[in-house]
Amino acid sequence: MYYCNIFVTFASMREIEITEDCLDFIDKQSERVSLKFFQLIEVISGIKVISTNFVKKLKSTQFYELRIKSGNEYRIIIFAIDHLNFNESTKAICLYGFQKKGIKDYKKAIVKSENILKEYLKRKKDE
Repeated sequence: MYYCNIFVTFASMREIEITEDCLDFIDKQSERVSLKFFQLIEVISGIKVISTNFVKKLKSTQFYELRIKSGNEYRIIIFAIDHLNFNESTKAICLYGFQKKGIKDYKKAIVKSENILKEYLKRKKDE
C-alpha cells in the first residue's frame, strides 16, 4: 500500500497523510466532492482549532471524521497520529472514505480503518 503526503502552500499547523484507500475513494467521487475534500485538507492543515462542522470525534473510537457535504454526505476517517485530541495533533492520516447513509456504514468504515491503521503503523515501525 502506498501513502502520500499533502503539502500546503502556507505555514502548516499539521501534516496530513492520505492512504491509497482514501485517495481511491476520492478519485471515484465527483469533481465537486474531490475539490471540497482537498479544500478541507488545506483548512485542517493550516488551522489549529478545527470546527466540528469539519472534523468531529467518533464516539467510542480513536478516530475522527472529516465531514464533506455536497448533496450527499461523505465521510473520511482520520487518525491523529501524535495526540489523542485532533486539535492538538501535528500529524494525522486520512484512512478511509465512505458515503454516509446510516449507522451501519460507520461500523464497517471503522473496522476497515482499524485494519488500514494497523498496516500503516506496522509499515512505519519497519522503516
